[in-house]
Amino acid sequence: MRHALAAHDFGTVFRLAREKAEVSYQRIAAECGIKPERVGSLARGRGRVESYEKIAVIADALRIPGGLVGLAPRPWETSAGVDVRRRDVLQAAGAVGLAASLPDIMAPSGPRRIGTGTIAHLRERTARLRRLDDILGGGDTYRVYGAEYQATKGILRTGTYSEAVLRELLALLAEQAQQAGWAAFDGGREREAAALYRESRSTAEEAGAGDLARNALAFLAYQAGPTDAKAAATIAARSCEAITEQTPATVRALLWERYAWALAVAGDASGTDEALHTAGTALDSADADEPQPDWSAWVGRAELDIMAGRCWTELRRPLRAVPLLLRGLAGFDDAHARDKALYLTWLAEAYATAGEVEEAVAVAVRAAELADGVASARPRRRIQHVVSRLALNHGSVPAVAELVERTA
Repeated sequence: MRHALAAHDFGTVFRLAREKAEVSYQRIAAECGIKPERVGSLARGRGRVESYEKIAVIADALRIPGGLVGLAPRPWETSAGVDVRRRDVLQAAGAVGLAASLPDIMAPSGPRRIGTGTIAHLRERTARLRRLDDILGGGDTYRVYGAEYQATKGILRTGTYSEAVLRELLALLAEQAQQAGWAAFDGGREREAAALYRESRSTAEEAGAGDLARNALAFLAYQAGPTDAKAAATIAARSCEAITEQTPATVRALLWERYAWALAVAGDASGTDEALHTAGTALDSADADEPQPDWSAWVGRAELDIMAGRCWTELRRPLRAVPLLLRGLAGFDDAHARDKALYLTWLAEAYATAGEVEEAVAVAVRAAELADGVASARPRRRIQHVVSRLALNHGSVPAVAELVERTA
């Protein structure tokens, strides 16, 4: 595969995609903007792709790193390049799955002897791929993150390394398992998610990566909340028990806010308030020069406002929830469609609790518009929850009847 890419032999690339990943020529044609018959001709060895423009289009559509086809790194290979129009990203979402199906493209070709330089490269790669979660749902990212996780497992099986490097590899594997688990959860694969979280925890403990092990517990608590609120609160409490002054500020805030959510689901208002306050204190204590793990670096004031708003909505305290949700949502643009749609559902529910039915309907409609086409199960479930509640309590209101029909 790598030889074919270097030679710009895209006919071989397309043929291998069909044979190894079971991707049809029609799908490749749609992703790359090439007629299906042209794809078939190239796959049979008739003709070549010569123009820079078309090579760049194919590389971007199939998520082939620029270096493999003689181009500069593509914009999506860097953190800054992820901030593209949502429409463009969704058009390429299917191709992300294609890339994950072709390990020769996606998986790094690590040397047999693994050192700290290789670890640094793999961590940077994992961080870049994490940015996909900002704009794509778990249905699109699960295979990508899963492939990365399996590639690191392969390195552990076949490479040679020192004890120190082994611990770093295990910590990276634990981090990647959490990333894949989150995508599985977001995409509606809850059993796979739980298994990945448990494996992440045991791997992190083996690596001596306490923060990652605690985060795995927090993930398990978050997932358990809807079915067993008491157990979820107990698990989340355990994730916070071993926090120390050496735990980075964003990690402390993340663990405490997830504990706050578990307490809110369990109906403990005073415990929720205390946990949210502790999370805020952790953020306030952050030193600008203190390094933060990439997997928690996204936690900030907007995230805490959103989580606090969600907690107070769950506790049926709309006067506290609405201002927090509005402030947190102010920084979200439509490119972050999944998260914005999801958070809007709590705003809609808070308005409904406050008796502002028409406002709740308007927000729910906006959430449904944003969630359309996003490969995530969570916004759809939440929208249905809000619609069902509005229909039950305010079914005679014309706006509610229209919303029910719209989302049926």
